[in-house]
Amino acid sequence: MRGLLDHADVLIENFKVGGLAKYGLDYASLAPAHPRLVYASITGFGQDGPYAERAGYDFIIQGMGGFMSVTGERDDMPGGGPQKAGVAISDLMTGMYATVAIQAALAHRDRTGQGQHVDLALLDSMVAMMAVMNMNYLVSGVPPTRAGNAHQNIVPYQVFACADGHLILAVGNDSQFAKFCAVAGHPEWAADPRFARNADRVRHRATLVPLVAAVVRARGQRDWLDALEPEGVPCGPINRLDQVFADPQVVARGMKRDLPHPLAGTVAQVVAPVKFSATPLACDTPPPLLGEHTAAVLGEMLGYDATTIADLAERGVIGIAAAD
Repeated sequence: MRGLLDHADVLIENFKVGGLAKYGLDYASLAPAHPRLVYASITGFGQDGPYAERAGYDFIIQGMGGFMSVTGERDDMPGGGPQKAGVAISDLMTGMYATVAIQAALAHRDRTGQGQHVDLALLDSMVAMMAVMNMNYLVSGVPPTRAGNAHQNIVPYQVFACADGHLILAVGNDSQFAKFCAVAGHPEWAADPRFARNADRVRHRATLVPLVAAVVRARGQRDWLDALEPEGVPCGPINRLDQVFADPQVVARGMKRDLPHPLAGTVAQVVAPVKFSATPLACDTPPPLLGEHTAAVLGEMLGYDATTIADLAERGVIGIAAAD
């Protein structure tokens, strides 16, 4: 490990706090010999504080960080109660924050020659990503509650049942609301003082939403999409994943790629969602097998010969993938 660090810019670890110190691989032990190293630690609760020693799991973090308090149907509605996200959102967002933080630390290192320890916590990331819900509470002193598929600050901005499925209607401003009303056959709503401005619509949500729901239910999803999209009224379907990957926009953006695989022939992969004009992404190989490149890295970087590598593998120090 210390040999590899001579060639490394960044070390990323997600052991429990202090878990690497017994190996001499904590930041305090490594920094004197590797002052340019950016060392990123990712834990459930961070390197300090009363919860630092706890293990962190996404589900628990979604609850502790406030996410589940605003996710799910209202408590007074059928199916009401807290819900977690369908994916491990605090894990994913902490990884995103870690990427930005590591890049910032590398920029600092390139200017000053100084590496540093970057401390990231799932709970911190969950709290940070609460965004407008944080500000709703910090400004008003009133914790926001669950609103189902409705938006806390914008109306109408939610899911509505239509004749053959569901429609997401995301009216973001007063002009869009007027356009929706015209398409819906109720231009008088836009002139009604209860609904003319978004602030009015929020105050009179309980009156407006049933009116919109009744109108939307009378027409099919495709009919609404075809009528609203040309008018610039934001709307969309709720797609299953088979529909997602068949969507012409997703296809045009090349978000799915079939790659050759040493064991499976080919495997379908989701492409990273970034497009570079000067340095386009290369998607030539699938994710590596576990340990697929271990021998090559140890041989090329550290000069280990085949006998040394085989001995390390036999003793369980490293793993070598078998591509058969």
